[in-house]
Amino acid sequence: MTAQMHVPSLLSRAGAVSALTLAAVGGTLFAPGAAVEAQAATTHANKALSVAASKKGAPYGYGSSGPSRFDCSGLTLYAYKKAGKSLPRTAQQQYNKTRHISASTRQKGDLVFFHSGGRVYHVGIYAGSGKIWHSPKSGSWVKLDKIWSSKVYYGRVR
Repeated sequence: MTAQMHVPSLLSRAGAVSALTLAAVGGTLFAPGAAVEAQAATTHANKALSVAASKKGAPYGYGSSGPSRFDCSGLTLYAYKKAGKSLPRTAQQQYNKTRHISASTRQKGDLVFFHSGGRVYHVGIYAGSGKIWHSPKSGSWVKLDKIWSSKVYYGRVR
């Protein structure tokens, strides 16, 4: 029997502080549901990324959120909706709703927000290797591009 299997019985016999100390000393600290929650976030992010990539070549349309035309936040809204998550309409609102993360912890499917003067003006979905799927501007289309600016924030959809 491992130390991990003894944790529930220790919790019933020891105070919370003592149980946390025992878990920390044993090298493992359990957060019930954390692994399931992390897996669900990854699943939604991967699905949203796949949906965005499937829209490659769809024309830009100001204020459009699919299924055949998109602006930047319309693409992220559409992709995450298909993945089972809801986002607000604009890039700034989407930034405000996500869990803000560092560049070093970004993962495929996270949102990339471009900003200037404290205002978010563009959003895309991180595809890995410094690239995003996005719908950039009038006269363009949904495509995979390299992140062209260092003025970006990252957000994870909850």
